[in-house]
Amino acid sequence: MDPDSKKSDSPASHDGRHDGELSALHRISQILATGTRQKQILAEMLDVLDKELGMTRGTILLLSPDGKELMIEIGHNLSEEQRRAVRYQYGEGIVGQVVQSGKPAVVPKVSQEPRFLDRLHRRRQIGDREISFLCVPISIGNEVVGALSADRVYDASAVLEEDLRILTIVASMIANDVRLRRAAQAEREALEEENLRLRTELEDRFRPENIIGNSNAMREVYRAIHQVAGSDTTVLIRGESGTGKELVAHALHYSSPRAKGPFVKVNCAALSENLLESELFGHEKGAFTGAIQMRKGRIEEAEGGTLFLDEIGDFTPAIQVKLLRVLQEREFERVGSNRTMKGNVRVLCATNRDLERLVQDDAFRQDLYYRINVFPIFLPPLRDRKDDILLLADFFVERCARRMGKDVRRISTPAINMMAAYHWPGNVRELENCIERAVLLSTDGVIHGHHLPPSLQTADASDTVGTGTLDERVRLYERDILVDALKRTEGNISLAARDLGSTARIIGYKIRQLGIDYRKFRK
Repeated sequence: MDPDSKKSDSPASHDGRHDGELSALHRISQILATGTRQKQILAEMLDVLDKELGMTRGTILLLSPDGKELMIEIGHNLSEEQRRAVRYQYGEGIVGQVVQSGKPAVVPKVSQEPRFLDRLHRRRQIGDREISFLCVPISIGNEVVGALSADRVYDASAVLEEDLRILTIVASMIANDVRLRRAAQAEREALEEENLRLRTELEDRFRPENIIGNSNAMREVYRAIHQVAGSDTTVLIRGESGTGKELVAHALHYSSPRAKGPFVKVNCAALSENLLESELFGHEKGAFTGAIQMRKGRIEEAEGGTLFLDEIGDFTPAIQVKLLRVLQEREFERVGSNRTMKGNVRVLCATNRDLERLVQDDAFRQDLYYRINVFPIFLPPLRDRKDDILLLADFFVERCARRMGKDVRRISTPAINMMAAYHWPGNVRELENCIERAVLLSTDGVIHGHHLPPSLQTADASDTVGTGTLDERVRLYERDILVDALKRTEGNISLAARDLGSTARIIGYKIRQLGIDYRKFRK
């Protein structure tokens, strides 16, 4: 045995080699832990193999999505043109066989191996020295997804199995990184697909043509939506509570060029002045007690989309001033900050209040009123569009029955008459709640009159709905009110009297006069 061979086999030589290997593996693990871009990470890993372990021309190949070809993902000191030009078929050459078999391969001298294709670097030796070639599979579980290969200057005394072991460890690190990135990519694609599906459903649901109603009043609403949807004009949606103002706001958003952006709603009536300011504009950390971190406001969240301000008539004067600046200049500051921010949002407003009266009473700024009242859309109350009651009722029956898993097919004629005769102070929202109750109570697939709330149950059975003298209609209305109050108070006359702002004596007299059995409401 020559002296060089003895030197390489000495304990000191082995210890130095192992220290170098551990240092290289530690450096590679740091690269994996801190890097973000996959190709950059892989390139840095191949640099470590070259500089610290002498493994030159490191190359990482991954299977194509169809599994038929091996494509070069990254190569040490390899140009982009070279990387794209070379392909290996599955099972072709040493690399292809490693991927096919899932077993590593060592070629001590590439010049003596006929299966070595040398397609990539066109080398058989480095200078006048022979080359050894090592290749290990990159596997995720039982699935081989690629291969890691490297060259080393041939040395008869070198222990290539040691190099193979190091490459196998590095390949397992690469495989784990590939697995995590694949999982993250699959999750991202699933979220994007789900987001696209939900957005498509919302667009389908909130198109103007999908709003229920064929009355002349609703056709005017549809025309107004189509006229203004394609612009960034501020819209003021007006109407009584329960008429569907938010539905129109959705229709405006999803019919506009901003449909792919966010739709952010703020209920102005549900928040105090301080909370509303923070909710709209956001706040900086420490801006007030409890502000433990910076928070974006709804204006920032709606960037590129639509901001819907519901019940804008409840804004305080201080908030009105700041909102006016947003509408005019598209500028605002977070609470506790003096940095001016720009907002690219379209503003839609809604209210059921008489803004003109509020302006006269100095409760609402006149300049803000003119700024939001650029294009008003008036939603009619349900009592003014009675032609739509049956269409809406059928729609709600189908939706509630599907949600409750019940087979409810139709509404009886007496029930239809009751709904047509009722004045619907709660508008469409009240109709929906009535239908939900009726579907819940129905046992034979039909909604009957007695399934409707007491406020709707007139003397339809006696054919007096919508007919009779003034006294008869007043008696029916009084009866509905009393029955409804007794239902709420479970037959307690005193509580019912207090609820109606009357006395127990008067209510007791009315109950006897109208022939109401209050005891049947007791539980």
